[in-house]
Parts: sequence; C-alpha cells; structure tokens
Amino acid sequence: RWVKFEEKVEDGGERWSAPHVPALPLQSLFQLRTCLQKGTMLLDLDVPSFKEIIDKALSGQPEEAELQTELRERLAALLLRQPRHQPTKSPLRLLAELGLSPCQGRHGAWPWLLHPECPAAASLSFQLRNRFKKKVPPGAEAAHVAVGEVEFLEKPFTAFIRLRRGVALGSLAEVALPSRFLFILLGPRAEVKAYHEVGRAMATLLTDELFQRVARQAEHREDLIAGMEAFLDELTVLPPRKWDPSARIPPPSCLLSLHRRTAMHPPDQQSHGNGDTAAAGDRAGLGHLCSREELERTGRLFGGLLRDIRRKAPWYGSDFSDALHPQCLSAVLYIYLATVTNAITFGGMLGDATDNMQGVLESFLGTAFAGSIFCLFSGQPLTILSSTGPVLVFERLLFSFSQDHSLDYLEFRLWIGLWVAFFGMVLVATEASHLVRYFTRFTEEGFCALISLIFIYDSLKKMLSLADAFPINWQYRLDNVTSYSCVCNLRRLLNPILACLTTSAPSSTPLHPVYPSPPAAPAGLSRTQCLGRGGHLLGTSCQYVPDVTLVSFLLFGGTFLSCTALKRFRSSRYFPAGVRKLVSDFAVILAILSSCAIDATLGLETPKLLVPSELKPTNPARGWIVFPFRANPWWVCLVSAVPAILVTILIFMDQQITAVILNRREYKLQKGAGFHLDLLCVSLLMVVTSATGLPWYVSATVISLAHMESLRKESATSAPGEHPEFLGIREQRLTGLAVFVLTGVSVFMAPVLKVGSLAAGFGLFSKAG
Repeated sequence: RWVKFEEKVEDGGERWSAPHVPALPLQSLFQLRTCLQKGTMLLDLDVPSFKEIIDKALSGQPEEAELQTELRERLAALLLRQPRHQPTKSPLRLLAELGLSPCQGRHGAWPWLLHPECPAAASLSFQLRNRFKKKVPPGAEAAHVAVGEVEFLEKPFTAFIRLRRGVALGSLAEVALPSRFLFILLGPRAEVKAYHEVGRAMATLLTDELFQRVARQAEHREDLIAGMEAFLDELTVLPPRKWDPSARIPPPSCLLSLHRRTAMHPPDQQSHGNGDTAAAGDRAGLGHLCSREELERTGRLFGGLLRDIRRKAPWYGSDFSDALHPQCLSAVLYIYLATVTNAITFGGMLGDATDNMQGVLESFLGTAFAGSIFCLFSGQPLTILSSTGPVLVFERLLFSFSQDHSLDYLEFRLWIGLWVAFFGMVLVATEASHLVRYFTRFTEEGFCALISLIFIYDSLKKMLSLADAFPINWQYRLDNVTSYSCVCNLRRLLNPILACLTTSAPSSTPLHPVYPSPPAAPAGLSRTQCLGRGGHLLGTSCQYVPDVTLVSFLLFGGTFLSCTALKRFRSSRYFPAGVRKLVSDFAVILAILSSCAIDATLGLETPKLLVPSELKPTNPARGWIVFPFRANPWWVCLVSAVPAILVTILIFMDQQITAVILNRREYKLQKGAGFHLDLLCVSLLMVVTSATGLPWYVSATVISLAHMESLRKESATSAPGEHPEFLGIREQRLTGLAVFVLTGVSVFMAPVLKVGSLAAGFGLFSKAG
C-alpha cells in the first residue's frame, strides 16, 4: 500500500513494514509505458459499481487484443472476487474477534474473508473499524492496482481506468474511501515478477503529486504518456552492484516544494516563471512584516492603538474558550515552572545588585501582577512578561550611581519609570511601532541568540557556584575510612571556670591544685547543637560533606536531557499515537517530577528553591510605596529624563523585537497582532511597578517562544512516514493568566515549593534557553 510512501507486508504476513521511499527498477517503468501505450484506457468513466467498471474494461479492448467471450467471463469472475486485506490490528484483538466471528471454523478463514456462508457486511465492518484511516489525510481518494499471473491467458491484459467522480467500491479498498483510478495487469505465469514491479511503478506514479495532476486532466492517451515521460526526466538512476536494491530508504524529514519541481514546465519557462514562483514562496516564508496591516500608519494620534483594539475585541471571548484543551494544562505547568525559576534567579540577582531593595519576593509579586494585567488587556496575550538581562544590567548601574552620589535609589528609579511611561505613551500616540517593519531576520535571530545565551549562562553560573558552597571531597580516600572521626570538644567552656577556681582559692590551698577533667560531649550531640553550645569539632572527617555538587549536576543534566527526550517522544515508534502525544505534551512536568523524586529519594541536602514565605519587603528599610519627593533634591525629577530615554530605547527594542518574532507568518496566527496595544500596557505597568518598588517587566523572548511552542497544533492525521502538519498556535489568554496567578499564589506555597530541587529548576531554565 502507498500513502505518499510505500509499505510492504513483512515476511510471514503478520504486519506492515516501516514506510520507505520506493526503489523501482528502471526496466519496470519502460514496461509500464508500453502497457499504457498498448493497453485499454478508459478516461472519465461514469459508472456506479465495480462490476460495471470491469465489464467496461473487458469490452473496451482494441480489436487486435480483444478477448474471447470465455476468457472475458473467467477474467471478470477473477477480478470480482472478494479481496483479502492485511490486518492492522493487534494479534490479541484479532484472536478475540475471530473467536466471536459467526464464520469461525469454516475454511479456517479470517473474519473479513468472505465465503458463501458469510455476509458481505463482515468485510465492510472490518473496513470501517480499520484504524489505518486515521493516517489518511482528509479528502483523499483511493487508487487500485491489481497485478498478477493467470494460467489461462496467453498474452497480458492491461487496463487503466479513470472515473469521472470518486465512487465507493465497497470493500475493495482497505479503508472506506472513494476510488478514482484503477490499473489492471494480468498475464501468463512466466512474467509474474515483471508484473509485480510494473504494478509498484504504477502505484508510485499515482502517489506523485505532479503526475496526479496529469492523470486527472488527461484527455487522451498521449497526455498520460507525456506525464510519465516528465516523471522519467526527474529520475535519479543508481548503477547496479553499487548499492543494495533491497535496502529501504527512510522518508526524508522535509519534502521538496512543488514550486521547485520543474518537470511539468518547458525548459524555456523553468528559469523564469517557475523561478519567480519559487522566489515568491521563499519571500512569503521569511515572515517579513512589510505588508502587515497591523503596522500600517493611519496618520492620526493613537490611530494604530484604536485599530489594535478594534481588531482584538471580537476575539476576546474566544481567547478564553479556546483554552479548554488538555494541551493548555501542560503549557501552564511548563511555563509556570520556567517563570518561577526565572523569578527566583533574577530576584536573587536583583537582590545582590540593589542591596535587597528588590529581592525574590518583589520579583514574585511583580511578575504575578504585571503578567496578569498584560494577559488580560494586551494585544498578544501569548507574550510572557519577565525581568530580562538588559534591564538587570541597568538596575545594577543605577544602584551604583545612586550610592556614589548619595541619592535614594528607589525614588530616583520612580522618576525614571514615570518618564519612561510618558515616552512610551508618546511612541504609542505617534505610531512609532511601525518602525519594526525595518527589523531584519538577522536582528531578530541575533537578539534571540543573545537572550538565550543569557539564560544558559545564568544557569551554568549558578550551578558552578555550588562548588564553593558544597566543595567536592577531593581528599577523601576509601581505604582510610577507619581513621576518620569527628567529636564535639567543649574545652572552651571550661576556661572561664578554671580561671575562676584559680583566682578565688585561699592562701592556704596547696600550690598544685587539682583541675577537673573536661567533660565529654553528650552522646548524640549534633553539629548544630555542638556549635550552639560554644564547642568546636575535632577530627579528620568534620569537614566531610556528601558530593552535593556532583548530584546537583546530575539532576541538572538529567532534567535537561529527559525533558528533551520526552519532548521528542511524539515521533517515537513506541506506543499508540495518543500516548506519544500525551507524553510529549507533559514532557516538562514528567522530567521535573522525576528529578525531584530522585532528589527526595537520595535524601541529600541539595539546594532547594528559595521561596519567600512572608509578605514583607526583602529590605526592612523600605516600604511598599515609593514617594516621589522625600529624600532626593527636586531637580532629580528633571535629570531623570536622561537615563529614561536610554531605558525607553531598551524597552522598546526588547518589547517590539519579541513581538515581531512571535507574530511571524510561519506561526500561522489567526487573531492578529497588537504592537501598539502591547507597548501601551508595558508603559502603564512601568508606572505601577516604579511606584511600588517592584522590578520592571518587558516581554521575555525565550519564555514567550517556549510558551508558543507548547501550544503548537498539529494535524491529527498524517501519512505513514510523514511528519504531522503544523496547523498553528492555540491562541488564547488563559494559559498566561493562569501562569501568573499561580506565580502570585506561590508565595503561600513555600512549604511545597521548597521541596523542589534548584538544580532541576536550572535544568529546565537552560532547556527554555
């Protein structure tokens, strides 16, 4: 059978082989051309049943090849026999159905083999239950190729038939499909091998899309022959004994576009017309935004913003209803874990850079608030807001500048944020977002590479820092384990007591006082208890710690590799397609849960997620509201406009490059973009986050792309050996909103999240990068 690629019945007749590219003998193609030239050809035959098709084929032969009446009857009886199809069910299911079949025991046949005692409905029932139909693309039609040898023929009988319209021919096909083409080749016994190869050649021709066009439009025999000649012009021939003809060539990962197939065009048109078509197709695939309606200027103040609102308003209801799919649940869990890890990482870095004026708690609250508002009101809700590397660098420089010039950091930052919001409103009013049409693919890819490297660098830097906190035990030797010991020494506690006994003794006491011996440490005294009582540890193994660094790196690499492997499980050969898709959708969750389970089983004190458990500022010296006029001179509000211009450029580039990448044509988004509306939301959020001392947020390129990848829609049916067709992205607002709500609730989930392994989180962090 052929559905784009060939499948053969394996030796023993128990199962179908893997799909492969058919390898044809060149001689079989020449013989097929001869059959088409001399055999019966019926084009646009309009008959309702298979019996009438056979009658027309047998009676429509040329005079020189006309068969006798007896031979026609025998051929008709042979061709009308009920076909036997190769089973596609599991052996257990076949045995169960065989036991329940009313035809069991008669001729030892399978239930779909029709005998006089068994009704034809049995074969049709098998045809309708055949799961192979899920592999057939919608709208497909069947072509039947019947070849073989018969003892009563003296010369070959050939017929090519094209029906005017697709006709259901009962159980002739393996699955219930309308039939369009039939090819019959029967002949004497001596040439049976040649007949088989000619039939394979005909089936391969009918799976070629360009030959299909010719076969559907051909008006005469010469048109069909010309189509086959064009097919022969594109062949690549391998010399004999240079390769194994029985070797099966696997299907390619990407098929050549029809625009690059030049077989159907004359030579003088191949370099012009077809080249222009191919170039146009390539230009369309690049995703340029030059002709996008979202980026055309209206010439009015806030004209682009109003157009964004009118474009997105009709989709607002479906932005929530389209999220009712199991795939969205896996996306929420995946992006939530990536967002929490990102908030912890950047929150810790902000705390180190700003003396805890902004820390992990502020990062959690800011991410939850800004992300939720953005998902509710933005033009592209698939975007994930987060702290980014460039903003972190600016925060570090701003804090250092404030410390050097004795300025209040949060107040100075407030005025910069207000100016940035003002400049952002000006950019929205003047429709400055139309400038992103001049961003090239090089700019986008370079920006993505920079952000991805920041993600990967931060993950590896945090993992390498574990070697300082938990040093590797290079000096440990297994042979010296009998000499390793560690005891708690409380001698330091006796020094004040002995000094008191010496100074308070009367003059009549002996010159050699008897000092009490130092008490031994109580049995079972832990290291913490010993140090808490003022003692110290003595022994060769007191500095020993388990290889936490090694285990953390194993968890880090294990999470990364298992997540990658499970994500690719969709194209695996194991398990049914539904199971593979389910495992692929929940790959991140399975990987992180497995790593955390291994970490809990080992019981080592590996670093865990640092989640705040109290709703209070990280630095006790600050409050939740930043006042504009309190510590800094009045002129700071004016001077702040200078660094605000730099931040505006930074945020505009970061936000709009991310938006351009997410709205590429290759993602097949249906609900449109909202460049002006997104920039407005980010600008207004700058006011709130600056006034509350929360981090600044902008679109996170890497996490946003991971969000879109987790919401990919693919065709449920694909031909064997063919990758599922990409249908687009599940566009909605609910996944992002759920992620940010869970991020805010995570403050109250500290006991649960603290069990999670930090190394596993960084493995996920690097996977997102």
